Amino acid sequence: MAEPVQPRAIGRVALSVKLRDGKTVLDTLRQSGSFRCLFPRQKAATLESVLVNTAGGITGGDSFQVAATVATGCALTLTTQACERAYRAQAGAAGQLETSLTVAKGGHINWVPQETILFNKSHLNRTLTLNMAQGASALLVEPMVFGRATMGEELTHLQLHDRIEIVRDGAPLFLDATRFDGVMAAHLDRPHVAAGARAMALIAYVAPDAESHLAPLRAMLPPAAGASVIGEDLLVARLLAPDSYALRQSLVPILNRLSQNQLPRCWMI
Repeated sequence: MAEPVQPRAIGRVALSVKLRDGKTVLDTLRQSGSFRCLFPRQKAATLESVLVNTAGGITGGDSFQVAATVATGCALTLTTQACERAYRAQAGAAGQLETSLTVAKGGHINWVPQETILFNKSHLNRTLTLNMAQGASALLVEPMVFGRATMGEELTHLQLHDRIEIVRDGAPLFLDATRFDGVMAAHLDRPHVAAGARAMALIAYVAPDAESHLAPLRAMLPPAAGASVIGEDLLVARLLAPDSYALRQSLVPILNRLSQNQLPRCWMI
């Protein structure tokens, strides 16, 4: 008898924004499956969009895609309603999460999802691609939590393929790639890897004023963190923390600064 095929979650969100009367407004929206997009009441010129995974997480065989296009002069903030969760997967079955962002000249995007929590024996393939025109700006953050420390969870096995790429006018500007298959807890305990940290975040900020934020941001960083300016307008920071609570304590003020106090309210709840 053939093994039963487990149901898989599939979700797609594709949206674009345009400028109307000096404010960024929704132009097109397509959503399907287990992915939805909500738009809180707009209080500023920036449009805020909240992604909701109605499946409650990602497991092996699930597939989610996000695509967003920002037109000239527009500003879009994209976040998630809650922390994303990557659950235990069957052998050989990976969960897929693909994000594609496109920003035109004079446009700006804040990609500020809440933490991705990786559970034991999860298998996640995740890609984030940002295509920028010359003269566009962006703030990206990707926080990740390896098990819930308060629950005593340890990751004895994990498969993670993660790729973050920023391209400007067709030329690569930044690339960060991670590929891991093994005992993540032991890997993170190594002194020259994470020294026991169970949460981390990558921040990338692309804007003409990137260098002006470097010194103030360094003053806000926790001990296990660092920040640098690459080239003329790319600020990159990495943070390590013992758990998600400590990570968020550092991230919230930093993201508020870099987003000009436009961090979505769901980050505060």
